[in-house]
Amino acid sequence: MTQENLLTDTQPAAPPRPAAAQAEAPRPPRRSTVRRVVRGVRDFVRAQPLGATALVLICLFVLIAILAPVVAPYDPIVQQRRNILEPPSAEFLLGTDDLGRDVLSRAIHGARTSLVIGVMTTLISLVLGTAIGVVSGYFGRGLDIVLQRVMDAVQAIPGIVLLLFIAVVLGPSVRNTIIALTVVITPSFNRIARAETLRVRQEPYVEAARATGAGAPRILTRHILPNMIASVFTLGSLIFAGVIIAESALSFLGIGAPPPTPSWGLMLSEGVRYVERAPWLIVVPAVALSIAVFSFNLLGDALRDHLDPRVQRLVIQERRGWWGRRLISRLAPSLAQGAERLESTDTRAGGTGRVPEPPR
Repeated sequence: MTQENLLTDTQPAAPPRPAAAQAEAPRPPRRSTVRRVVRGVRDFVRAQPLGATALVLICLFVLIAILAPVVAPYDPIVQQRRNILEPPSAEFLLGTDDLGRDVLSRAIHGARTSLVIGVMTTLISLVLGTAIGVVSGYFGRGLDIVLQRVMDAVQAIPGIVLLLFIAVVLGPSVRNTIIALTVVITPSFNRIARAETLRVRQEPYVEAARATGAGAPRILTRHILPNMIASVFTLGSLIFAGVIIAESALSFLGIGAPPPTPSWGLMLSEGVRYVERAPWLIVVPAVALSIAVFSFNLLGDALRDHLDPRVQRLVIQERRGWWGRRLISRLAPSLAQGAERLESTDTRAGGTGRVPEPPR
């Protein structure tokens, strides 16, 4: 071995390069928000087929409401005096009302009215109720007492009485209907938001975040709000159906959307006088209202079952038990046939039908 090789072998290894100088290892690509949403919708469709059907009906309802000016064959307000109370025909698919207005066009635009009132009322109530409940549940003490006593005072009055009082005082209009419904519904979101906040703020990760010096805004936005989204949105989908019914009831009583605004409740109110002569005036808005309310209720129940981990565990156990019962029911005939064949073979051989004991 030469002297150069000896020097080369005895030289110390080069020190490791600092982490900053090393090339950063490629990080695995993060899933985009769109992919997560698509995957969540796909899992929901597979786990809740009835909820998926309700979601399709709701999407159709929203699409019709958005495209109402394009889809509706006639103007819902224009009166055609020569076509008063026309029965369903090729010209008017669902007939006309007592002023000659197309019932189909008014039902389509009535979906838009119900959608606008439902969305605005639910969103405003959700934001206000969640904000009040989170602040009250997290900070507690005097602020909690004041806010909750106000909410209790609102809930102490029957909802229908308070709703009618506010609607009568403010007058019939779409804006006043939204205000009246928001006042009545906000305490419901407040209660569930406060309960979830009281539960989550006791968790170890919230205590750890507070110990590391995280402020209240960071804890509320990073730890508490994300853990209550499922409960709040499930309640929102259920309340949406109630908002549609309440709006229709106010319009039916004449203190909701004012005429000639197309509204399902107003159509029902106007069609009551002609229920024997023109029953389609009642059937069309009633069927539309029933389908919309049923779809939102079904979607709310499906979301609750899909997002609640306790319900998911029960569903998994039930499915496992169902698969076990199904497997046994399929194997039982085969086992019975095998036992019969064994017994018949032993009988032909002159045996007693009993399985012989093994030799000792």
